[in-house]
Amino acid sequence: MLEDRTTAVSSPTQWPTAYPPGYAVVDVETTGLARDDRIISAAVYRLDARGEVEDHWYTTVNPERDPGPVWIHGLTSEALEGSPLFGDIAGEFARRLEGRVLVAHNAVFDWQMIAREYARANREAPVRQRLCTIALSKALALPLSNHKLETLAAHFGVVQRQAHHALDDARVLAEAFRPSLRAAAAGGVRLPLHECRPLTEWHDRPAPLIGRQAGAHGGSGWRPARKRPACPHPNPGRYAEGGRLKQGMRVAFSGDTSIDRELLEDRATEAGLHVSTSLSRLTSLLVTNDPDSGTSKAVKARQYGTPVLDEAAFGQLLRDVEPADG
Repeated sequence: MLEDRTTAVSSPTQWPTAYPPGYAVVDVETTGLARDDRIISAAVYRLDARGEVEDHWYTTVNPERDPGPVWIHGLTSEALEGSPLFGDIAGEFARRLEGRVLVAHNAVFDWQMIAREYARANREAPVRQRLCTIALSKALALPLSNHKLETLAAHFGVVQRQAHHALDDARVLAEAFRPSLRAAAAGGVRLPLHECRPLTEWHDRPAPLIGRQAGAHGGSGWRPARKRPACPHPNPGRYAEGGRLKQGMRVAFSGDTSIDRELLEDRATEAGLHVSTSLSRLTSLLVTNDPDSGTSKAVKARQYGTPVLDEAAFGQLLRDVEPADG
């Protein structure tokens, strides 16, 4: 069945020259979804320019902490015992990513987890672009009821054998990506490629001890809560192009940043700005390196006419923030 569905989309004779020369289809399983969570397994399927599989690789990783939702990924502390640290596999992982576009389902999550791990190891992931298969399926207008991996797989007749196992998820995605890529090439569809910015600064909070398994329904209650203090200054309104930031301005962030997001937010808070987790008509400024992305904040910023600055410009303005009135 798989062969029938995937070959139904024939590879065009003239392959688009603007398409990348190779891809690394990636899946990582993690201890959770927060910035302090860690990778516990990783898989990479390397594909050539037309989506054909060249090879694959898989490893478990010692997260140096509790493995988190075992009922999802199945990797207990005992199962991870003896696994290499991320620093031990960083070189091999990098070799498999080198010179390729990182492909993942909800790619921004996988990229951010990978970038954080490399930053912790004082290294840089050799990834310059990523492609999200959710965004590609939307660009192709595939008739999907939702954007789950299993739904995309079923559309192309790909059978999942072990959901939430990094190696099988990467295999499934590679098999679904190949006909998607061919359909894009045949239809002259521009691939939704996005720049990846490796982290240049990082800090960790203390992690919980290894071995404290979360209950099957208890969640990850051990994560420390971090609530920012209320901004003491009134909102002076929107940022004006070419002007200065002013204390009390509401600032939202979206997408990849070269400085760890929490560090950047800390600096904004220390400067007297109001860091907002969402974007509304009251937002003074959106900071993003990818203003044309389809994130909810970027879309709302375009709808509301919210001023947008990239990370570098925002960093410069943080050096001279105007005091609040009164």
